[in-house]
Amino acid sequence: MLAALLAVGGCKAGDQDGKAGEKGGGGTSGPAVSGSALSAVASLTVKGRAPKTGYERDEFGSSWVDTDDNGCGTRDDILKRDLKDVKFRDGHCLVASGTLTDDPYTGRDVRFVRGRSKVDIDHVVALSDAWQKGALKWDRDKRLAFANDPLNLIAVDASANRRKGDGDAATWLPPNTAYRCDYVARQVAVKKVYGLWVTGAEKAAMRRVLGGCPTLKLPARTGGR
Repeated sequence: MLAALLAVGGCKAGDQDGKAGEKGGGGTSGPAVSGSALSAVASLTVKGRAPKTGYERDEFGSSWVDTDDNGCGTRDDILKRDLKDVKFRDGHCLVASGTLTDDPYTGRDVRFVRGRSKVDIDHVVALSDAWQKGALKWDRDKRLAFANDPLNLIAVDASANRRKGDGDAATWLPPNTAYRCDYVARQVAVKKVYGLWVTGAEKAAMRRVLGGCPTLKLPARTGGR
């Protein structure tokens, strides 16, 4: 289980055609740099999408368990990490309210209030997508670790997350084009860490996006999103 918090560094620019480029880059893509997210795409295995047969959310364990033994469920850990002005219901675990500033998927500020939240915790690589690209053959412990890994989790606008569904990079990208490089880089990192494969169309989409930010590194194990 990767319990450390993860962040993406480097540029936050790029669109599905790889035209936005890095900050100040004028939209010109360059060759992959060793250690970059773009270079890591080459290491991902390409296969067809397997059937979704047998997939259930419960195959990845109960939602938001305390996998890092800090006394708090994963959902609250991610809320504490990603929200600003956090207030707790009691102690230091149950997040009562806060603000998601500059939501990754929309670029808007989104208010979180427990019980009527407009903030979701998204699996950047959707659980059902993982199921169809390798997770079907994992044991229960590995699926539980995957579902609660901070590398694969970010707080986002709920409506945008619902529109994403279980899409991969070939079928859905954040409307906020400034976040697309970071989003795809995180997907690459997750799939590389867990040995998940990608479809041909997905790999091509990853390359298109990351071609606009060829020096962007894979997420590093530091705080923040």
